[in-house]
Amino acid sequence: MLSKDLLQQFEDNITRFDENIHAFENGEIDRQTFKGISGGFGSYAQKEQGYMLRLRLPGGHITKEKLKFLADKISEHQIPLLKLTTCQTIQFHDLSADSVPQLVRDALKVGIITHGGGGDNPRNVMASPLTGTAVDETFDVFPYAKAAGEYLLTKMPGLHMPRKLKVGFSNTPANEVHATFRDLGFVAKENGTFSVYCAGGLGPNPKLGVHITDNADPNEVSLYVHAMIRLFTTYGNYESRAKSRTRYLQDTLGEEKIRNYFLQFVEDAQKEMTPWPVEPVHPISKSADGTLSEALLTEKRVLPQKQNGLYTVSYHPLGGRLAPQKPSELYAVIKEMPETELRISPDGTLYIINLTAKEVPAVLEATKDGAASLFESSVSCIGVPICQHGLRNSYALLESCIQRVRKEQFADRVLPCIHISGCPSSCGSHQAGSIGLVGHSKRVDGKMEPAFKLFVNGDSEEPGAHLGIEKGVLLETVIPEFFAALGKRIAAADSTFDVWYPTHAEEFDTLAAEYAEKTQ
Repeated sequence: MLSKDLLQQFEDNITRFDENIHAFENGEIDRQTFKGISGGFGSYAQKEQGYMLRLRLPGGHITKEKLKFLADKISEHQIPLLKLTTCQTIQFHDLSADSVPQLVRDALKVGIITHGGGGDNPRNVMASPLTGTAVDETFDVFPYAKAAGEYLLTKMPGLHMPRKLKVGFSNTPANEVHATFRDLGFVAKENGTFSVYCAGGLGPNPKLGVHITDNADPNEVSLYVHAMIRLFTTYGNYESRAKSRTRYLQDTLGEEKIRNYFLQFVEDAQKEMTPWPVEPVHPISKSADGTLSEALLTEKRVLPQKQNGLYTVSYHPLGGRLAPQKPSELYAVIKEMPETELRISPDGTLYIINLTAKEVPAVLEATKDGAASLFESSVSCIGVPICQHGLRNSYALLESCIQRVRKEQFADRVLPCIHISGCPSSCGSHQAGSIGLVGHSKRVDGKMEPAFKLFVNGDSEEPGAHLGIEKGVLLETVIPEFFAALGKRIAAADSTFDVWYPTHAEEFDTLAAEYAEKTQ
Protein backbone atom coordinates (compact mmCIF):
# COMPACT_ATOMS: atom_id res chain seq x y z
CA MET A 1 0.00 0.00 0.00
CA LEU A 2 1.26 3.47 -0.87
CA SER A 3 2.00 5.79 2.03
CA LYS A 4 -0.09 8.87 2.80
CA ASP A 5 3.06 10.97 2.47
CA LEU A 6 3.66 9.79 -1.11
CA LEU A 7 0.04 10.37 -2.09
CA GLN A 8 0.20 13.84 -0.53
CA GLN A 9 3.36 14.53 -2.53
CA PHE A 10 1.54 13.58 -5.72
CA GLU A 11 -1.36 15.86 -4.76
CA ASP A 12 0.92 18.79 -3.90
CA ASN A 13 2.56 18.54 -7.34
CA ILE A 14 -0.74 19.10 -9.12
CA THR A 15 -0.65 22.82 -8.28
CA ARG A 16 2.53 23.20 -10.34
CA PHE A 17 0.92 21.30 -13.20
CA ASP A 18 -2.18 23.52 -12.99
CA GLU A 19 0.00 26.62 -13.30
CA ASN A 20 1.94 25.22 -16.25
CA ILE A 21 -1.03 24.03 -18.29
CA HIS A 22 -2.50 27.52 -18.10
CA ALA A 23 0.88 29.06 -18.91
CA PHE A 24 0.98 26.91 -22.04
CA GLU A 25 -2.63 27.79 -22.83
CA ASN A 26 -1.71 31.49 -22.62
CA GLY A 27 1.39 31.11 -24.80
CA GLU A 28 3.84 31.72 -21.95
CA ILE A 29 5.69 28.41 -22.47
CA ASP A 30 6.17 26.48 -25.71
CA ARG A 31 4.81 23.04 -26.59
CA GLN A 32 8.09 21.18 -26.01
CA THR A 33 8.60 22.73 -22.57
CA PHE A 34 5.04 21.91 -21.59
CA LYS A 35 5.41 18.34 -22.83
CA GLY A 36 8.42 17.89 -20.55
CA ILE A 37 6.24 18.88 -17.60
CA SER A 38 2.86 17.44 -18.49
CA GLY A 39 4.06 13.94 -19.35
CA GLY A 40 4.93 13.34 -15.72
CA PHE A 41 1.26 13.88 -14.89
CA GLY A 42 0.02 11.56 -17.63
CA SER A 43 -1.16 14.40 -19.86
CA TYR A 44 -0.24 15.86 -23.24
CA ALA A 45 -1.48 18.65 -25.44
CA GLN A 46 -3.15 17.15 -28.49
CA LYS A 47 -1.85 17.92 -31.95
CA GLU A 48 -4.61 20.32 -32.96
CA GLN A 49 -6.47 21.39 -29.82
CA GLY A 50 -7.39 20.21 -26.35
CA TYR A 51 -5.59 17.85 -23.99
CA MET A 52 -5.50 14.16 -23.14
CA LEU A 53 -5.15 12.51 -19.74
CA ARG A 54 -3.99 8.93 -19.20
CA LEU A 55 -5.34 7.09 -16.16
CA ARG A 56 -3.08 4.38 -14.70
CA LEU A 57 -5.06 1.22 -14.00
CA PRO A 58 -2.70 -1.52 -12.74
CA GLY A 59 -3.30 -4.69 -14.70
CA GLY A 60 -6.21 -2.95 -16.44
CA HIS A 61 -8.50 -3.52 -13.44
CA ILE A 62 -11.58 -1.31 -13.13
CA THR A 63 -13.61 -1.83 -9.98
CA LYS A 64 -17.21 -0.69 -9.77
CA GLU A 65 -16.08 2.30 -7.71
CA LYS A 66 -13.67 3.35 -10.44
CA LEU A 67 -16.23 2.68 -13.15
CA LYS A 68 -18.66 5.02 -11.41
CA PHE A 69 -15.89 7.62 -11.14
CA LEU A 70 -15.34 7.39 -14.90
CA ALA A 71 -19.05 7.72 -15.60
CA ASP A 72 -19.46 10.70 -13.27
CA LYS A 73 -16.45 12.60 -14.57
CA ILE A 74 -17.33 12.01 -18.21
CA SER A 75 -20.70 13.59 -17.50
CA GLU A 76 -19.32 16.41 -15.37
CA HIS A 77 -16.65 17.45 -17.90
CA GLN A 78 -18.58 16.43 -21.04
CA ILE A 79 -15.70 14.26 -22.23
CA PRO A 80 -16.39 13.20 -25.83
CA LEU A 81 -13.73 10.54 -26.42
CA LEU A 82 -12.23 7.68 -24.41
CA LYS A 83 -9.45 5.37 -25.63
CA LEU A 84 -8.52 1.97 -24.24
CA THR A 85 -4.76 1.70 -24.71
CA THR A 86 -2.36 -1.15 -25.38
CA CYS A 87 -0.88 -0.53 -21.92
CA GLN A 88 -4.25 -1.25 -20.24
CA THR A 89 -5.01 2.37 -19.39
CA ILE A 90 -7.88 4.69 -20.30
CA GLN A 91 -7.23 8.00 -21.99
CA PHE A 92 -9.63 10.94 -21.76
CA HIS A 93 -9.42 13.14 -24.86
CA ASP A 94 -10.44 16.63 -25.96
CA LEU A 95 -10.18 18.05 -22.45
CA SER A 96 -9.98 21.74 -21.53
CA ALA A 97 -7.03 23.23 -19.64
CA ASP A 98 -9.31 23.71 -16.62
CA SER A 99 -10.52 20.10 -16.63
CA VAL A 100 -7.18 18.29 -16.68
CA PRO A 101 -5.74 19.31 -13.27
CA GLN A 102 -9.11 18.84 -11.60
CA LEU A 103 -9.43 15.36 -13.07
CA VAL A 104 -5.93 14.50 -11.84
CA ARG A 105 -6.94 15.56 -8.31
CA ASP A 106 -10.27 13.77 -8.38
CA ALA A 107 -8.76 10.58 -9.77
CA LEU A 108 -6.20 10.48 -6.97
CA LYS A 109 -9.01 10.49 -4.40
CA VAL A 110 -10.38 7.19 -5.75
CA GLY A 111 -6.97 5.56 -6.12
CA ILE A 112 -6.37 6.30 -9.80
CA ILE A 113 -2.90 7.77 -10.20
CA THR A 114 -2.01 9.62 -13.38
CA HIS A 115 1.54 10.56 -12.31
CA GLY A 116 4.11 8.86 -14.52
CA GLY A 117 1.58 8.16 -17.24
CA GLY A 118 3.91 9.85 -19.72
CA GLY A 119 7.43 11.20 -19.94
CA ASP A 120 10.56 9.37 -18.80
CA ASN A 121 8.75 7.39 -16.13
CA PRO A 122 7.72 3.83 -15.30
CA ARG A 123 4.39 3.26 -17.03
CA ASN A 124 1.29 1.38 -15.98
CA VAL A 125 2.31 -2.14 -14.91
CA MET A 126 0.50 -4.65 -17.07
CA ALA A 127 -0.96 -8.08 -16.30
CA SER A 128 -2.86 -10.64 -18.35
CA PRO A 129 -6.40 -9.23 -18.33
CA LEU A 130 -8.15 -12.43 -17.22
CA THR A 131 -5.62 -13.36 -14.57
CA GLY A 132 -7.40 -14.89 -11.59
CA THR A 133 -10.30 -16.13 -13.73
CA ALA A 134 -8.78 -17.78 -16.82
CA VAL A 135 -9.39 -21.52 -17.09
CA ASP A 136 -5.93 -22.16 -18.55
CA GLU A 137 -3.83 -19.81 -16.44
CA THR A 138 -0.64 -20.94 -14.73
CA PHE A 139 -1.37 -18.84 -11.65
CA ASP A 140 -2.85 -15.44 -10.77
CA VAL A 141 -0.14 -12.84 -11.48
CA PHE A 142 -2.05 -9.72 -10.43
CA PRO A 143 -0.81 -9.52 -6.81
CA TYR A 144 2.76 -9.44 -8.12
CA ALA A 145 1.97 -6.88 -10.82
CA LYS A 146 0.32 -4.71 -8.16
CA ALA A 147 3.37 -4.97 -5.89
CA ALA A 148 5.72 -4.08 -8.76
CA GLY A 149 3.56 -1.09 -9.67
CA GLU A 150 3.43 0.23 -6.13
CA TYR A 151 7.18 -0.16 -5.77
CA LEU A 152 7.76 1.78 -8.98
CA LEU A 153 5.49 4.59 -7.80
CA THR A 154 7.56 4.97 -4.62
CA LYS A 155 10.72 5.31 -6.72
CA MET A 156 9.26 7.73 -9.24
CA PRO A 157 9.66 11.05 -7.38
CA GLY A 158 13.45 10.72 -7.24
CA LEU A 159 14.00 8.58 -10.32
CA HIS A 160 15.69 9.93 -13.45
CA MET A 161 15.82 7.33 -16.23
CA PRO A 162 16.91 7.79 -19.83
CA ARG A 163 13.34 7.02 -21.03
CA LYS A 164 10.17 5.23 -20.00
CA LEU A 165 10.05 1.72 -18.53
CA LYS A 166 7.29 -0.78 -19.31
CA VAL A 167 6.73 -3.85 -17.13
CA GLY A 168 4.38 -6.77 -17.82
CA PHE A 169 3.23 -9.99 -16.13
CA SER A 170 1.88 -12.92 -18.14
CA ASN A 171 -0.22 -15.73 -16.65
CA THR A 172 -0.23 -18.01 -19.71
CA PRO A 173 1.96 -18.73 -22.77
CA ALA A 174 -0.50 -16.62 -24.80
CA ASN A 175 1.54 -13.67 -23.51
CA GLU A 176 -1.12 -11.04 -24.23
CA VAL A 177 0.90 -8.33 -22.47
CA HIS A 178 4.07 -9.10 -24.48
CA ALA A 179 6.03 -9.82 -21.30
CA THR A 180 8.85 -11.43 -23.26
CA PHE A 181 9.54 -8.26 -25.20
CA ARG A 182 8.87 -5.53 -22.65
CA ASP A 183 11.54 -3.53 -20.84
CA LEU A 184 10.93 -6.03 -18.06
CA GLY A 185 8.66 -9.05 -18.19
CA PHE A 186 7.59 -11.88 -15.89
CA VAL A 187 6.07 -15.10 -17.24
CA ALA A 188 4.34 -17.45 -14.79
CA LYS A 189 5.72 -20.99 -14.61
CA GLU A 190 3.96 -24.20 -13.57
CA ASN A 191 6.13 -24.49 -10.45
CA GLY A 192 4.84 -21.17 -9.10
CA THR A 193 7.87 -19.06 -10.08
CA PHE A 194 8.57 -16.57 -12.85
CA SER A 195 10.78 -16.58 -15.90
CA VAL A 196 12.23 -13.08 -16.28
CA TYR A 197 13.02 -11.20 -19.49
CA CYS A 198 14.36 -7.68 -20.02
CA ALA A 199 15.56 -5.09 -22.54
CA GLY A 200 12.96 -5.84 -25.19
CA GLY A 201 10.52 -3.52 -26.91
CA LEU A 202 8.57 -2.59 -30.01
CA GLY A 203 8.98 0.53 -32.14
CA PRO A 204 12.07 1.51 -34.13
CA ASN A 205 14.64 -1.31 -34.04
CA PRO A 206 12.38 -3.72 -32.12
CA LYS A 207 13.86 -6.57 -30.10
CA LEU A 208 12.66 -9.58 -28.21
CA GLY A 209 13.68 -9.51 -24.57
CA VAL A 210 16.81 -11.12 -23.13
CA HIS A 211 16.02 -14.18 -21.03
CA ILE A 212 17.51 -13.46 -17.61
CA THR A 213 16.51 -16.35 -15.41
CA ASP A 214 13.91 -18.96 -14.56
CA ASN A 215 12.51 -19.81 -11.14
CA ALA A 216 12.47 -16.23 -9.84
CA ASP A 217 10.73 -15.98 -6.48
CA PRO A 218 7.41 -14.13 -7.02
CA ASN A 219 7.71 -12.50 -3.61
CA GLU A 220 10.90 -10.79 -4.81
CA VAL A 221 9.46 -9.10 -7.91
CA SER A 222 10.32 -5.66 -6.50
CA LEU A 223 13.98 -6.70 -6.30
CA TYR A 224 13.93 -7.59 -9.99
CA VAL A 225 12.29 -4.25 -10.77
CA HIS A 226 15.02 -2.54 -8.73
CA ALA A 227 17.68 -4.45 -10.69
CA MET A 228 16.15 -3.34 -13.99
CA ILE A 229 16.16 0.29 -12.86
CA ARG A 230 19.82 0.01 -11.87
CA LEU A 231 20.70 -1.64 -15.18
CA PHE A 232 18.90 1.08 -17.14
CA THR A 233 20.21 4.05 -15.17
CA THR A 234 23.76 2.67 -15.10
CA TYR A 235 24.11 1.65 -18.74
CA GLY A 236 21.25 3.40 -20.54
CA ASN A 237 21.88 6.19 -23.04
CA TYR A 238 21.18 9.62 -21.54
CA GLU A 239 22.67 11.44 -24.55
CA SER A 240 20.48 10.34 -27.46
CA ARG A 241 16.71 9.99 -26.98
CA ALA A 242 16.58 7.94 -30.16
CA LYS A 243 18.67 5.26 -28.45
CA SER A 244 17.59 5.66 -24.85
CA ARG A 245 15.18 2.71 -24.56
CA THR A 246 16.30 -0.45 -22.79
CA ARG A 247 16.33 -2.51 -26.01
CA TYR A 248 19.41 -0.62 -27.18
CA LEU A 249 21.32 -2.16 -24.28
CA GLN A 250 21.40 -5.29 -26.41
CA ASP A 251 23.50 -3.35 -28.94
CA THR A 252 25.86 -1.75 -26.42
CA LEU A 253 26.23 -4.55 -23.86
CA GLY A 254 25.12 -7.76 -25.54
CA GLU A 255 22.97 -10.45 -23.99
CA GLU A 256 25.61 -12.01 -21.74
CA LYS A 257 26.60 -8.75 -20.04
CA ILE A 258 22.95 -7.74 -19.65
CA ARG A 259 22.23 -11.05 -17.94
CA ASN A 260 25.30 -10.91 -15.72
CA TYR A 261 24.79 -7.29 -14.64
CA PHE A 262 21.10 -7.84 -14.01
CA LEU A 263 21.68 -10.91 -11.84
CA GLN A 264 24.39 -9.10 -9.88
CA PHE A 265 22.00 -6.22 -9.21
CA VAL A 266 19.38 -8.74 -8.03
CA GLU A 267 21.92 -10.34 -5.72
CA ASP A 268 22.84 -6.92 -4.32
CA ALA A 269 19.18 -6.10 -3.76
CA GLN A 270 18.60 -9.39 -1.96
CA LYS A 271 21.32 -8.40 0.50
CA GLU A 272 20.34 -4.74 0.90
CA MET A 273 16.55 -4.52 0.55
CA THR A 274 13.34 -5.88 1.94
CA PRO A 275 11.01 -6.90 -0.90
CA TRP A 276 7.87 -4.84 -1.36
CA PRO A 277 5.01 -6.78 0.28
CA VAL A 278 2.78 -8.85 -1.98
CA GLU A 279 -0.87 -8.98 -1.04
CA PRO A 280 -2.52 -12.41 -0.97
CA VAL A 281 -4.83 -13.43 -3.79
CA HIS A 282 -8.38 -12.35 -3.02
CA PRO A 283 -10.55 -15.42 -3.65
CA ILE A 284 -13.84 -14.99 -5.49
CA SER A 285 -16.63 -16.06 -3.16
CA LYS A 286 -19.50 -15.58 -5.59
CA SER A 287 -21.64 -18.66 -6.23
CA ALA A 288 -23.17 -19.94 -9.43
CA ASP A 289 -26.75 -18.95 -10.12
CA GLY A 290 -28.76 -20.39 -13.00
CA THR A 291 -27.62 -22.02 -16.22
CA LEU A 292 -26.83 -20.64 -19.64
CA SER A 293 -29.28 -21.25 -22.45
CA GLU A 294 -28.20 -23.44 -25.34
CA ALA A 295 -27.66 -20.37 -27.50
CA LEU A 296 -25.44 -18.67 -24.93
CA LEU A 297 -23.34 -21.79 -24.46
CA THR A 298 -22.05 -21.22 -28.00
CA GLU A 299 -21.89 -17.41 -27.82
CA LYS A 300 -18.26 -16.54 -28.54
CA ARG A 301 -18.34 -13.48 -26.27
CA VAL A 302 -19.23 -15.58 -23.23
CA LEU A 303 -16.17 -17.18 -21.63
CA PRO A 304 -16.31 -19.69 -18.78
CA GLN A 305 -14.13 -18.89 -15.79
CA LYS A 306 -12.15 -21.30 -13.67
CA GLN A 307 -14.64 -20.52 -10.90
CA ASN A 308 -17.45 -23.03 -11.37
CA GLY A 309 -20.62 -21.46 -12.76
CA LEU A 310 -19.10 -17.98 -13.34
CA TYR A 311 -18.55 -16.32 -16.70
CA THR A 312 -16.85 -13.41 -18.43
CA VAL A 313 -18.35 -11.35 -21.26
CA SER A 314 -15.99 -9.75 -23.76
CA TYR A 315 -16.73 -6.41 -25.42
CA HIS A 316 -14.52 -4.80 -28.03
CA PRO A 317 -15.44 -1.23 -29.00
CA LEU A 318 -14.10 -0.63 -32.50
CA GLY A 319 -10.53 0.60 -32.39
CA GLY A 320 -10.63 0.60 -28.59
CA ARG A 321 -12.64 3.83 -28.67
CA LEU A 322 -15.18 3.69 -25.88
CA ALA A 323 -18.37 5.71 -26.36
CA PRO A 324 -18.64 8.34 -23.59
CA GLN A 325 -22.00 6.99 -22.40
CA LYS A 326 -20.74 3.40 -22.11
CA PRO A 327 -19.18 3.56 -18.59
CA SER A 328 -22.49 4.89 -17.27
CA GLU A 329 -24.44 2.19 -19.10
CA LEU A 330 -22.17 -0.56 -17.81
CA TYR A 331 -22.26 0.74 -14.26
CA ALA A 332 -26.07 0.77 -14.32
CA VAL A 333 -26.04 -2.88 -15.39
CA ILE A 334 -23.44 -4.28 -12.97
CA LYS A 335 -23.74 -2.08 -9.88
CA GLU A 336 -25.85 -4.65 -8.01
CA MET A 337 -23.83 -7.66 -9.22
CA PRO A 338 -21.50 -8.80 -6.40
CA GLU A 339 -17.77 -8.99 -7.18
CA THR A 340 -18.28 -8.04 -10.85
CA GLU A 341 -15.65 -5.72 -12.31
CA LEU A 342 -14.02 -4.79 -15.63
CA ARG A 343 -10.64 -5.59 -17.11
CA ILE A 344 -8.92 -3.89 -20.04
CA SER A 345 -7.00 -6.05 -22.48
CA PRO A 346 -3.97 -4.73 -24.39
CA ASP A 347 -5.94 -5.22 -27.61
CA GLY A 348 -8.66 -2.77 -26.53
CA THR A 349 -11.16 -5.37 -25.37
CA LEU A 350 -13.12 -4.85 -22.16
CA TYR A 351 -13.90 -7.94 -20.13
CA ILE A 352 -16.76 -7.93 -17.62
CA ILE A 353 -15.88 -10.70 -15.16
CA ASN A 354 -17.47 -12.72 -12.36
CA LEU A 355 -20.95 -13.04 -13.82
CA THR A 356 -23.48 -15.72 -13.01
CA ALA A 357 -25.50 -17.33 -15.78
CA LYS A 358 -28.46 -15.16 -14.79
CA GLU A 359 -26.35 -11.99 -15.09
CA VAL A 360 -24.81 -12.76 -18.49
CA PRO A 361 -27.77 -11.76 -20.74
CA ALA A 362 -28.02 -8.20 -19.38
CA VAL A 363 -24.29 -7.62 -19.90
CA LEU A 364 -24.43 -9.08 -23.42
CA GLU A 365 -27.28 -6.73 -24.27
CA ALA A 366 -25.39 -3.69 -22.94
CA THR A 367 -22.34 -4.56 -25.05
CA LYS A 368 -23.96 -5.66 -28.31
CA ASP A 369 -22.52 -2.66 -30.19
CA GLY A 370 -18.97 -4.03 -30.19
CA ALA A 371 -16.88 -5.92 -32.73
CA ALA A 372 -18.71 -8.76 -34.49
CA SER A 373 -15.64 -10.66 -35.72
CA LEU A 374 -11.96 -11.19 -35.06
CA PHE A 375 -11.08 -8.71 -37.81
CA GLU A 376 -13.35 -6.07 -36.28
CA SER A 377 -11.54 -6.52 -32.95
CA SER A 378 -8.38 -5.15 -34.54
CA VAL A 379 -6.08 -2.78 -32.67
CA SER A 380 -5.52 0.88 -33.47
CA CYS A 381 -3.63 3.65 -31.70
CA ILE A 382 -5.26 7.07 -31.31
CA GLY A 383 -3.34 8.46 -34.35
CA VAL A 384 -3.74 11.86 -35.97
CA PRO A 385 -5.24 14.40 -35.65
CA ILE A 386 -4.94 13.83 -31.89
CA CYS A 387 -1.43 12.45 -31.31
CA GLN A 388 1.43 14.95 -31.48
CA HIS A 389 3.74 12.39 -33.10
CA GLY A 390 1.20 10.65 -35.29
CA LEU A 391 1.87 10.45 -39.00
CA ARG A 392 -1.41 8.85 -40.07
CA ASN A 393 -4.99 8.45 -38.92
CA SER A 394 -4.82 4.80 -37.85
CA TYR A 395 -8.41 4.71 -36.59
CA ALA A 396 -9.84 6.11 -39.83
CA LEU A 397 -7.95 3.43 -41.76
CA LEU A 398 -9.36 0.72 -39.49
CA GLU A 399 -12.89 2.06 -40.01
CA SER A 400 -12.41 2.02 -43.78
CA CYS A 401 -11.08 -1.54 -43.70
CA ILE A 402 -13.96 -2.79 -41.56
CA GLN A 403 -16.57 -1.11 -43.77
CA ARG A 404 -15.02 -2.65 -46.90
CA VAL A 405 -14.66 -6.13 -45.44
CA ARG A 406 -18.25 -6.16 -44.12
CA LYS A 407 -19.47 -6.02 -47.71
CA GLU A 408 -17.86 -9.40 -48.38
CA GLN A 409 -19.55 -11.11 -45.42
CA PHE A 410 -16.57 -13.35 -44.73
CA ALA A 411 -16.89 -15.99 -42.05
CA ASP A 412 -15.30 -15.07 -38.74
CA ARG A 413 -11.52 -15.59 -38.54
CA VAL A 414 -11.05 -15.57 -42.32
CA LEU A 415 -9.15 -12.35 -41.65
CA PRO A 416 -7.09 -11.94 -38.47
CA CYS A 417 -6.96 -9.23 -35.86
CA ILE A 418 -4.68 -6.57 -37.38
CA HIS A 419 -2.61 -3.99 -35.50
CA ILE A 420 -2.32 -0.43 -36.80
CA SER A 421 0.13 2.18 -35.51
CA GLY A 422 -0.03 5.74 -36.76
CA CYS A 423 3.73 6.14 -36.44
CA PRO A 424 6.84 4.01 -35.73
CA SER A 425 6.35 4.36 -31.95
CA SER A 426 4.19 1.23 -32.23
CA CYS A 427 1.38 2.28 -29.89
CA GLY A 428 -0.76 -0.09 -31.97
CA SER A 429 1.85 -2.88 -31.46
CA HIS A 430 1.97 -3.48 -35.21
CA GLN A 431 5.09 -5.64 -35.00
CA ALA A 432 3.34 -8.14 -32.72
CA GLY A 433 0.27 -8.77 -34.87
CA SER A 434 -0.51 -11.43 -37.47
CA ILE A 435 -0.74 -8.46 -39.83
CA GLY A 436 0.52 -5.02 -38.84
CA LEU A 437 0.49 -1.57 -40.42
CA VAL A 438 2.51 1.51 -39.46
CA GLY A 439 2.10 5.06 -40.75
CA HIS A 440 4.44 6.05 -43.56
CA SER A 441 4.58 8.07 -46.79
CA LYS A 442 5.02 7.08 -50.42
CA ARG A 443 6.02 9.14 -53.44
CA VAL A 444 3.50 9.02 -56.28
CA ASP A 445 4.05 11.19 -59.38
CA GLY A 446 6.51 13.34 -57.47
CA LYS A 447 4.20 13.90 -54.50
CA MET A 448 4.32 12.29 -51.06
CA GLU A 449 1.06 10.47 -50.29
CA PRO A 450 -0.27 8.88 -47.07
CA ALA A 451 0.79 5.26 -46.82
CA PHE A 452 1.46 2.44 -44.38
CA LYS A 453 4.21 -0.15 -44.12
CA LEU A 454 2.81 -3.68 -44.09
CA PHE A 455 4.08 -6.32 -41.64
CA VAL A 456 3.11 -9.97 -41.41
CA ASN A 457 3.58 -12.98 -39.11
CA GLY A 458 4.17 -11.35 -35.76
CA ASP A 459 3.34 -13.60 -32.80
CA SER A 460 3.68 -13.00 -29.06
CA GLU A 461 2.84 -16.52 -27.91
CA GLU A 462 5.51 -18.47 -26.03
CA PRO A 463 7.52 -20.40 -26.86
CA GLY A 464 8.55 -19.10 -30.24
CA ALA A 465 7.47 -15.45 -30.09
CA HIS A 466 8.68 -13.46 -33.08
CA LEU A 467 8.23 -10.02 -34.60
CA GLY A 468 6.45 -9.29 -37.86
CA ILE A 469 8.38 -8.96 -41.11
CA GLU A 470 8.00 -5.91 -43.35
CA LYS A 471 6.46 -6.70 -46.73
CA GLY A 472 6.20 -3.37 -48.48
CA VAL A 473 4.56 0.05 -48.41
CA LEU A 474 0.92 0.39 -49.45
CA LEU A 475 -0.94 3.61 -50.13
CA GLU A 476 -3.60 4.25 -47.53
CA THR A 477 -6.30 4.29 -50.21
CA VAL A 478 -5.61 0.74 -51.44
CA ILE A 479 -5.36 -1.01 -48.07
CA PRO A 480 -9.11 -1.74 -47.63
CA GLU A 481 -9.14 -3.41 -51.07
CA PHE A 482 -6.02 -5.37 -50.13
CA PHE A 483 -7.86 -6.93 -47.17
CA ALA A 484 -10.90 -7.66 -49.32
CA ALA A 485 -8.68 -9.43 -51.86
CA LEU A 486 -6.83 -11.33 -49.14
CA GLY A 487 -10.09 -12.41 -47.54
CA LYS A 488 -11.43 -13.70 -50.87
CA ARG A 489 -8.39 -15.92 -51.35
CA ILE A 490 -8.64 -17.38 -47.86
CA ALA A 491 -12.42 -17.84 -48.08
CA ALA A 492 -12.02 -19.61 -51.42
CA ALA A 493 -9.74 -22.07 -49.66
CA ASP A 494 -12.40 -22.52 -46.97
CA SER A 495 -9.79 -21.57 -44.38
CA THR A 496 -8.79 -18.94 -41.84
CA PHE A 497 -5.75 -16.67 -41.96
CA ASP A 498 -3.94 -18.49 -39.15
CA VAL A 499 -4.31 -21.82 -40.96
CA TRP A 500 -3.83 -20.46 -44.50
CA TYR A 501 -0.78 -18.23 -44.07
CA PRO A 502 1.89 -20.81 -43.07
CA THR A 503 1.40 -22.71 -46.34
CA HIS A 504 0.64 -19.66 -48.51
CA ALA A 505 3.30 -17.16 -47.41
CA GLU A 506 4.53 -16.70 -50.98
CA GLU A 507 0.99 -16.06 -52.19
CA PHE A 508 0.59 -13.43 -49.46
CA ASP A 509 3.87 -11.79 -50.53
CA THR A 510 2.75 -11.71 -54.17
CA LEU A 511 -0.55 -10.08 -53.24
CA ALA A 512 1.23 -7.55 -51.02
CA ALA A 513 3.64 -6.69 -53.85
CA GLU A 514 0.72 -6.28 -56.25
CA TYR A 515 -1.01 -3.78 -53.96
CA ALA A 516 2.26 -2.00 -53.19
CA GLU A 517 2.39 -1.12 -56.90
CA LYS A 518 -1.13 0.32 -56.98
CA THR A 519 -1.39 4.10 -57.04
CA GLN A 520 -5.12 4.42 -56.39
